[in-house]
Amino acid sequence: MENTINLIVKDRKGELHKIQAPTDMNLNLMEVCKANELPVKGTCGGIASCASCHMYIHSQSIELPEPSEDEEDMLDSAYFVQENSRLGCQIYPSNEMDGLEFELAPEDESE
Repeated sequence: MENTINLIVKDRKGELHKIQAPTDMNLNLMEVCKANELPVKGTCGGIASCASCHMYIHSQSIELPEPSEDEEDMLDSAYFVQENSRLGCQIYPSNEMDGLEFELAPEDESE
């Protein structure tokens, strides 16, 4: 479909999930994960104020929009932050992101 892209998500157990995301519905990656029953909380509802949708972007060849100041501030206070950390609620799938690979960040020390 023209308005759908393919994504590869690694869950917190290390399992890969191939899912599709619409590019014409204004959904962000957090919402796409939730719709596919992946364990993303999105506690704040997608306003970059909780980091419960923290993820690691593995696709280096796919260019994403730069993080906003709010997203950077939230990541500064999040756990398990890496160089490729982003908040899923701040990334809206576009056709240029087809094939994007990302991983859900751990929620706590036990993961």
